[in-house]
Amino acid sequence: MRRRGLLARAGLLAGLAFLWLPVLLLAAYAFSADRIPFQWGGFSLRWFAALGADDRLVEAALLSLRVALGAASLAVLLGGAIGWVLARQGPFRGRALFGALSGAPLVLPDVVMGLALLLFFVLLQRLTGWPAERGALTILLAHATIGAAYVAVLAQARLAVLAPELEEAARDLGAPPLTAFLTVTLPLMAPSLVAGWLLAFTLSLDDVVVASFVSGPAGTTLPMQVFSMLRLGLTPEINALAVVILGMALAVLGVGLAVWKMRK
Repeated sequence: MRRRGLLARAGLLAGLAFLWLPVLLLAAYAFSADRIPFQWGGFSLRWFAALGADDRLVEAALLSLRVALGAASLAVLLGGAIGWVLARQGPFRGRALFGALSGAPLVLPDVVMGLALLLFFVLLQRLTGWPAERGALTILLAHATIGAAYVAVLAQARLAVLAPELEEAARDLGAPPLTAFLTVTLPLMAPSLVAGWLLAFTLSLDDVVVASFVSGPAGTTLPMQVFSMLRLGLTPEINALAVVILGMALAVLGVGLAVWKMRK
């Protein structure tokens, strides 16, 4: 038993090393003064300064943040409604088809989703003249469509374990349907909606495939810009960008853990 425990720990450490050593190596070379990405030339912060002075990366990062914030918020509205319908409305005609279509983005490859959304926007433009051009708005709508599927799954799973009698009790006490939803159902759904928002935000901020299909010249997100730069080879600025993103992720994780400990 002891030997099996040691082997399990060794396997865990090997897995963590496999995942984190490349990230830590990349982060370390972001502080190198040498122009060659993986050659140490002494400690320096010059690449972080160069990163802040790169207008293209800064604009792409701001665009990605705006798109991710909007897409995640819209995904929560759409996905929360879908999850509520599937969990609380019972059997209805077309329910199986509705559930399958709402969950399709979970299983379809990004290439298929990107191409399908591109064709949809092109057809919509020909029929109505909107959107006039593809850019930040089309990326936002595409990311919200994909994120809504994830939010719907979380919201439906949350409502599935909650007794509907709580909502029925509020109705029996005289609360109108909207009041019962806002005061009982919505607070109970809140943890799943928050988790869905964070997931949709992360997926939007990280996406490059779907955004490449539905974007235009005025809609270059940060992942698209980085992917374009990597075609010419890795640069120290990208190493510095990775450190900034890693630091932001760790900061958010730290805040989340602190809030969780405070609520215990």
